[in-house]
Amino acid sequence: MSDAHNEHESAIKTPKQLVVAVIGFFAVVIFGIILLVKFVTTDKLTGRGSDSQSAESVAARLRPVADEGFTLKDASGPKQLQSGEAVYTAVCAACHGSGAAGSPKFGDAGAWGPRIAQGYDTLLKHAIEGIRAMPAKGGNPDLDDVEVARAVVHMANAGGAKFKEPAAPAAAAEGASAASAASAQ
Repeated sequence: MSDAHNEHESAIKTPKQLVVAVIGFFAVVIFGIILLVKFVTTDKLTGRGSDSQSAESVAARLRPVADEGFTLKDASGPKQLQSGEAVYTAVCAACHGSGAAGSPKFGDAGAWGPRIAQGYDTLLKHAIEGIRAMPAKGGNPDLDDVEVARAVVHMANAGGAKFKEPAAPAAAAEGASAASAASAQ
């Protein structure tokens, strides 16, 4: 049998050559690291976040949130009732715009027909109290009953109903007092 497959010759034949090879390897690695650090740190980096400590950037971060176009409302002041379209856009369109969870789509007379046939009072009751997958007041408990009623009228009328939009409670009370004053004369 031949020992040719066991014959292996290395460039390193003495321990002195091994030490020189190891030191040379570390010298090349350290030299490479020094060149990379030099390359990375010599250029002035610009880009996103580079001016984060400037006076303008700091002032922009400290500016009040109200300056961003938010409208603050007085919680103790009188409530401004929203129109039916505004309530529909803000609350109802999430489901009624796409027909999610079996809700009748906005403007679909076929889907709204059976519901309109039940009458305005039933539609309003279901909208205020919730029915099946629909939560009470469409999931927004801050809505006034008049706002929900306006949204119901807006959606039902788009589906073929001829409901009259309800008036604000103060306007209804003023109208009733004016009517009683007229009858007293």
